[in-house]
Amino acid sequence: MNIIEIYNKYHLPENLQMHMLRVAACSNLIIDNWKGPQIDKQAIIRVSLLHDMGNMLKIPEDFSKDEEFLKIRKKYFEKYGTNEHEANLEIGNKEGLSEKEIVILNGKRSRNNEETLLSNSYEIKICAYCDQRVAPNGVEGIKDRLENAKVRYKNRPLSVWSNEEKANHLIECALGIERQIMEHCSILPEDINDESIEEYIEKLKEYDIKDYK
Repeated sequence: MNIIEIYNKYHLPENLQMHMLRVAACSNLIIDNWKGPQIDKQAIIRVSLLHDMGNMLKIPEDFSKDEEFLKIRKKYFEKYGTNEHEANLEIGNKEGLSEKEIVILNGKRSRNNEETLLSNSYEIKICAYCDQRVAPNGVEGIKDRLENAKVRYKNRPLSVWSNEEKANHLIECALGIERQIMEHCSILPEDINDESIEEYIEKLKEYDIKDYK
């Protein structure tokens, strides 16, 4: 079963599918230009392709008036509760992520940027960095992307991005993660863009997660 078939099995909307494909494509581009310490390349791709499977829980009810979509969304809440991160972990585990890959998935959250910066795991660094480079409509520079996150989540009191001081610290950590990754890459941050990842997206649509279980 390829990744698109898995996405469709969970009835994920196209924008959520594209986000994960873009993140995986950015990761793939970095992997192909990696000159640093040995990394688990397949783990990075697999986590990137599955990292937001539970994010149907984050999609607002007014995203669509389609009755079928609303029924699916309701079923997600009934099955997984309200915590999309826990849903991501549960679905990732169900779809074959290993224990090591679950650790990467759990650690790559933007709220963990300080820990990621200090970590020795380049798998977590790359997954976190690529996720934070991909905005709803495509790839952006890391600072622009996260500054926009501050604006998007400023009215969500439970979000780390609603606190100016914390958000600025997370952005500085993200820039540090970028520097760490680029020290071991033969490309620059600006080389990671919508055009450069396009061919990766098409290849990744055929990726079979189960082949690497």
